Amino acid sequence: MQLKTLLNRVHPVKGFVYQKQRIVEDATQPTGFRLDVRVRARGHGQGVCSCCGRRGPTYDTLEERRFDFVPLWGIAVVLVYAMRRIDCRCGVKVERVPWCAPGGKSPTTIAMQVFLARWAQRLSWKQVADIFWVNWQTVFRSVRAVVSYGLAHRDLSGVEAIGVDEVAYRRGHRYLTLVYQIDEGRRRLLHVAEGRTVKSFLRFFRMLGKERCAAIRFVCSDMWRAYLKVIAKKLPAAVHILDRYHIVANLHKALDQVRAAEARRLKADDYEPHLHRTRWCFLKRKQNLTDKQRLRLRDVLRYDLTTVRAYLKVQALHLLWEYRSPAWAGKFLDAWCRNVMRSRIEPLKKVARSLRQHRSLILNWFVAKGQYSAGIVEGLNANVKLRFRKAYGFRTFEAAEVALYHQLGALPQPEIAHRFC
Repeated sequence: MQLKTLLNRVHPVKGFVYQKQRIVEDATQPTGFRLDVRVRARGHGQGVCSCCGRRGPTYDTLEERRFDFVPLWGIAVVLVYAMRRIDCRCGVKVERVPWCAPGGKSPTTIAMQVFLARWAQRLSWKQVADIFWVNWQTVFRSVRAVVSYGLAHRDLSGVEAIGVDEVAYRRGHRYLTLVYQIDEGRRRLLHVAEGRTVKSFLRFFRMLGKERCAAIRFVCSDMWRAYLKVIAKKLPAAVHILDRYHIVANLHKALDQVRAAEARRLKADDYEPHLHRTRWCFLKRKQNLTDKQRLRLRDVLRYDLTTVRAYLKVQALHLLWEYRSPAWAGKFLDAWCRNVMRSRIEPLKKVARSLRQHRSLILNWFVAKGQYSAGIVEGLNANVKLRFRKAYGFRTFEAAEVALYHQLGALPQPEIAHRFC
């Protein structure tokens, strides 16, 4: 079977014909040669203007250009075509061809871009470049082209629940604000912005539009002041949820501060080091403790230590999440905060003040019946960090943005006749 027969099967190009193919020596390829396939326009056919899409007569013909196609059996395949310039109402423009982006300036076919982009979801961009004997920039431009198509054609209707969080993507406290859709059965990345300020979050609402913003019913976030301010302004009717993940994280941070301070005090006063190597005994869940840690914790709880009292209060707050009624949960939370404020344990008192300040947002977790939580957002953030580790980081915001949309955006891809991977 001839190569052009295969191309007509897997990559038909309307209005054009595959002509003869030939083997060309190429030292840059691992095989030492490549396959050039010449393409010509069908006779008596007018070209399509790349600007307005109208058909028009040929003004002149440019020199032949090469377009990289999907490799066949490890052999590089190149489409060779002499682009026509169209005498159109909007001026003399280069024609539009079906295998390449409008304008014909990209040296890579759409099929090759989709092929590289699909592999880039599985491997790092550098690995994809090495495997298929292209440079890193070619892979980046391919992924960027696929992402641009997906962002232009994605459907943003039906978004009812969103989650917002920030992740560090570079040294020096450089953050990205990430907004996810967390509806059941539809979880994806909606927006990426540099920084974690009010302006970076407001860009999401400008992108989404007023009508779609009005359809949002649930929002999950942490206690970052910029996010709280924007959500209160833009989504006043939505149920804003601060859930147990961030509350428990703050409690454990306060508990660890109490333990570390008391361990230093015991050492300075020449007391027996009861708290030596007990950090994870206090911070891990009981069901996750090893046998050795469980025995160590049981031994420490016999002593009258500030850390022990703080640990018992933290464990008591876990009962909050067993309530189903927001009213009863609120009464339990108020009682717990009053008890902590009398305890003279300053790190826990600081957490209690924060819980009182955000009381209504915490109780919204019960209003939503636990259906939505920031735990979903943290799970998606884990995939973000995996993407960063796989790439060994990104030097620019543009590269990080393209990679995250490509990996987590669930974007539609350009339609091609055949799936190559």
